[in-house]
Amino acid sequence: MADDDAYQLPDDPYQWLEDVLGDEALTWVRERNAETSAELAESDRFTALRGEIREVLDADDRIPYPVRRGEHLYNFWRDAAHPRGLWRRTTLASYRTAEPAWEIVLDVDALGAAEDENWVWHGAQVLRPGYRRALVSLSRGGADASVIREFDLVDKAFVADGFTLPEAKSSVGWIDLDRIYVGTDVGEGTLTASGYPRLVQEWRRGTPLSEAVTVFEGKHEDVSVNAYHDPTEGHEHDIIHRSIDFYRDETYLRTPSGLVQLDVPDDAHSSIHRTWLLVTTRSQWSVDGNVYPSGALLALDLSAFLTGRRDFDVLFAPDEHTSLEYHTWTRHHLIIGTLRDVRTELTVRTPGPDGWTSTVLTGLPDTGAVYISDTNPDDDDEYLLTASGYLQPATLYRAELTPASGGQPEILKQAPAFFPTDGQSVHQYFAVSDDGTRVPYTVVGPSRTHTPTGDVPSDEPGNAAAGGPTLLYGYGGFEVSLTPGYSGTIGRTWLARGGTYVVANIRGGGEYGPDWHQAALRENRLRAYEDFAAVARDLVARGITTPRQLGIEGGSNGGLLMGVMLTRYPELFGAVVCSVPLLDMRRYHLLLAGASWVAEYGDPDDPDDWAFISEYSPYQNARPEHRYPAALFTTSTRDDRVHPGHARKMVARLREHGQNVRYYENIEGGHGGAADNEQLAHVSALTYEFLWRTLAATETH
Repeated sequence: MADDDAYQLPDDPYQWLEDVLGDEALTWVRERNAETSAELAESDRFTALRGEIREVLDADDRIPYPVRRGEHLYNFWRDAAHPRGLWRRTTLASYRTAEPAWEIVLDVDALGAAEDENWVWHGAQVLRPGYRRALVSLSRGGADASVIREFDLVDKAFVADGFTLPEAKSSVGWIDLDRIYVGTDVGEGTLTASGYPRLVQEWRRGTPLSEAVTVFEGKHEDVSVNAYHDPTEGHEHDIIHRSIDFYRDETYLRTPSGLVQLDVPDDAHSSIHRTWLLVTTRSQWSVDGNVYPSGALLALDLSAFLTGRRDFDVLFAPDEHTSLEYHTWTRHHLIIGTLRDVRTELTVRTPGPDGWTSTVLTGLPDTGAVYISDTNPDDDDEYLLTASGYLQPATLYRAELTPASGGQPEILKQAPAFFPTDGQSVHQYFAVSDDGTRVPYTVVGPSRTHTPTGDVPSDEPGNAAAGGPTLLYGYGGFEVSLTPGYSGTIGRTWLARGGTYVVANIRGGGEYGPDWHQAALRENRLRAYEDFAAVARDLVARGITTPRQLGIEGGSNGGLLMGVMLTRYPELFGAVVCSVPLLDMRRYHLLLAGASWVAEYGDPDDPDDWAFISEYSPYQNARPEHRYPAALFTTSTRDDRVHPGHARKMVARLREHGQNVRYYENIEGGHGGAADNEQLAHVSALTYEFLWRTLAATETH
């Protein structure tokens, strides 16, 4: 049943749809699915779209992205013959060849068939430094909740009487061969209000879980707690994290004499590598006469920090155009990824007796986005790096930060091109939001649609008459940055058919650091929506599209964005695709993991918070007297992160009001919306068929 039946709002006649597996609710779902399939899934174009997407998803010449575990490179691979996937490995020498010799470690399809389960791979934690044992996570149907089972990488089999956990939103981590840290549901009071572990326990092999020793307890209102062991020889650490809310946490060292809390701001993120403590600030930090800005990366010797020193080295400080995106260690070096107006730059910082030196990684293509996909900080200075752009397929590089190699990368693999790019171009523009903030967005599409300004003569490219079907994507939350990247699916289904694709970097994201995110937090949430609306208006002003031909798409928090656009700015759009969304913001904190997002949105049980949440909550703001653009809502029955009741109830309300709305709910898939490539291709083809039918000037079936 629903999470809290006592919380029945008098104006919510559709709360029964929160009963995820209830007969009445699932009957409603099947009826909506049938209607949507009859409308969208029976055309020749839908069949072609689905086939093209499958070709992209199942292509044999995709890059098999690896991670190093000892002497092997491991990869998880799905294709048409193995829809649930193969966990496999090879050597670097073999990986360099055109046809690597892959050794299958675990066949998830075969496992599911043997055990009569719909297993979906959720990853594995491998025991360092020997790399023989792994804790494998398997989900039923793609839900966040997983079963944990110990696996032997030499025998390639699950360990009889090994560490095993039943289905739950667990956290686990190796301490040594015979001990693990575990957080899971072990009875009443052991989970937080968000449904994640409240306890960290040490569990010893051969003993029942009921005898695991509790080493840390969080509070019921926390988001979660977890622990891990760093086995780096000579620098072993046991670290416990308590997530107070989504943006505040506490970090403790577990020592023989007890827990030692790291004295850093609770909104900062800290990490340890060998002798170094790194701190990433989310607000200005004044300590011992030093002032460190928000969004900075700081470094200090850990032992010095524990004795009271606070004179950090500032390894990165943001400016108006540049923010910290990520950082990752090799054995001796720290690679720092930054965004400069949403384009990636990489710098290497190296500690030495005279302080930190700095060099810029060179020899990389100018593609817009580069990221470190793997390093091996236990052993060496190897790194794997991926570079791609909106029109540039990904390239995987390998390099070593050693004097002998000079750090110059070698190409290991190149992804295929899935669509023609002749006549396509990429341009970044800036829209001006209601409060005067300049908001970047990127336009990808036919070159004729792009001009430096919207003020152009009527016979020049970019005039509104030359506009066409345009798809605008956004997210705007949780400090997530939307960076350039190649998508064969978008390229084939949208760009190659003449559509224009746009990505909006609105506030709430992390493109310009913590301040960019915090500017749209809680009571300032409307700024994110004003930003997105400003981008939509700017696209029209530049002649790239028209409101009737402008479609929008977003999922999860981006689904909330779509719901707000639908109900608050209906005149700006011709079509809306809303996936795995939050929409009922009056009850979101009571549904599944919703309580963990109160720091982002506010607490609707607090009258002051509900006052600003109620201004935009889509479910409460849907009005029968308004006409909304055509909409498609999609979700998954197995989504145990964002409750499918959000989408179900919104569609039911819009149908009651006579709106132009359709709905599709995949039974499997979790928060990703699909459990395998076949399901993903089907849902994606529904989306693009809906968009082409709705936005194209002429229909082709």
